[in-house]
Amino acid sequence: MLQFLHTRLRVSDMEASIGFYQKLGFILVKSSISPQGNKLTYLSIPGSEHLLELCWSQNYQVAVPEDLMHTCIGVDDIVSFCTNLEEQNIEIWPADWKETFTNGGLKMAFVTDPDGYEVEILENKR
Repeated sequence: MLQFLHTRLRVSDMEASIGFYQKLGFILVKSSISPQGNKLTYLSIPGSEHLLELCWSQNYQVAVPEDLMHTCIGVDDIVSFCTNLEEQNIEIWPADWKETFTNGGLKMAFVTDPDGYEVEILENKR
């Protein structure tokens, strides 16, 4: 059976990245050290089998070009979810997301992790 198991992101500060993704609802699954000496942390969202692998290497400089790639999470109530993130001092963009949602626009927003990776937030279709 073919499976899509995880996606790796290089990070510059493992603890800051773990904290950010936990605010988005990810839970820590496991941490380890690779044979090459990389610190690896695996996170998941309850109900999803796909893992997010965070990788920190002492001699690796993280430089994420704008709009290189993004991950995406689905939430049941995007207004409540984004409001909660703002209360935790996470910037939601576009800045007019509340007005867009209220006016019947696509319920989609973005946040940016500590290294510049974008995370798209979509409201689950009911």
